[in-house]
Amino acid sequence: MKTVKRTIGTMALAAIVMVTVSCKDGNKNEPAKPMSNEMHQETMDDKTDMAMDNSQDAKAEAILKGYFNLKDALVNDDNSKAKELGNTLAQSLKSFDASSYSDSQQNELKDIIEDATEHAEHIGESDIKHQREHFKTLSKDMTDMVAITGTSMTIYEQYCPMYDNNKGGAWLSMNDEIRNPYFGDKMLTCGKVQREIN
Repeated sequence: MKTVKRTIGTMALAAIVMVTVSCKDGNKNEPAKPMSNEMHQETMDDKTDMAMDNSQDAKAEAILKGYFNLKDALVNDDNSKAKELGNTLAQSLKSFDASSYSDSQQNELKDIIEDATEHAEHIGESDIKHQREHFKTLSKDMTDMVAITGTSMTIYEQYCPMYDNNKGGAWLSMNDEIRNPYFGDKMLTCGKVQREIN
């Protein structure tokens, strides 16, 4: 009986150590947080920077929400709604200001946003088959943008292996439940979650 208790105790201790170590490793890529003590004071510049960052975050989140609305229109096979949302998304992308990011990030974002805007505009004037073709590239652009801007939302990257003559196509979703924008009603649940972002 003592051996069983000792074994269970050892296993519990090992589990605690593993969780502690894995949680610690999971935070390696996070930037260091500023120390909070009496010596740290916020200046007006800090507040301005924070307000600018929050404003940029809000614009990036608005672009993502526009993308998700467009995805839902394609899931519902709604060509006219997708046209409207494609044009709305194009306008949101054009108004995105990347000036608060580093020079290299600004260059990347400029390319991503330019490409995404072009695809959103095409979606705004196409039939649903052509909209879905542009949505595939737009989805890659959105994934690349999120890699730079980050997001406060939990996003699921999903993938359908059968789209585009079995070349496959990925998209982003706010839910882990599969709702396929490439096939709509024809194959609504075809696909899988590839990864969770955030």
